[in-house]
Amino acid sequence: MTDAAPPAAPGLRRCPSCRATMELRSFAGRGLGPVEIDLCFDCQAIWFDAMESAQLTPGAVLELFDLIRKAQERAPRPLSQTCACPTCRHALGLVHDIERTNHITYYRCPEGHGRLTTFAQFLMEKNFVRSLSPAEVMRLRAVVTHVRCTSCGAPIDLAHDAVCGYCRAPIAILDADAVQGTVAQLTREEQARRPAVTQRAAVVQFLALPEESQAPTIVRDVLQLLFNIA
Repeated sequence: MTDAAPPAAPGLRRCPSCRATMELRSFAGRGLGPVEIDLCFDCQAIWFDAMESAQLTPGAVLELFDLIRKAQERAPRPLSQTCACPTCRHALGLVHDIERTNHITYYRCPEGHGRLTTFAQFLMEKNFVRSLSPAEVMRLRAVVTHVRCTSCGAPIDLAHDAVCGYCRAPIAILDADAVQGTVAQLTREEQARRPAVTQRAAVVQFLALPEESQAPTIVRDVLQLLFNIA
């Protein structure tokens, strides 16, 4: 385990990297309720409890994208070489993964409590940002010598590397076409789910009616099963 830090305020967590108190934000979820995630704007990182990222609705992903876009006016604080789980304090392990065609990295709790993802890696995960092709890396080398890793903030010497020497994340760019395509796709998905959300809300309201106004038990059971209502 890493050294303990003073406890954060009730209901809040400390950043696994800088140990500052994270900001709790609520977003629409695909399940029964909202998804509450923790953000560190200094490190530009997100703590996701297990499966929270996958539970975000398309509209919530767009909302978080806009929040990240506004926050990236300033450079992030580089992540600590040792990040600790805010729940169990065990050191987080670096994980290399693939989402669509993007190679992404994040830092995962060995006990399964969640993962730390930088803003840039979240954008890659959701396909707003893409990895550079070898040809694009060669063209970039012709005009610059060093870039900052989009994952951990460490410098990358383009003369020798096409990936971060610390976290091994590939060089990535915010591609205007990728952003436009992803925003359009998420917007369509969010619009498509709206009728289902409205329908579910009506069913919840119906099931809350007084007993004398309720439908037969079997009808209620079927509605609860179909709409995942406890």
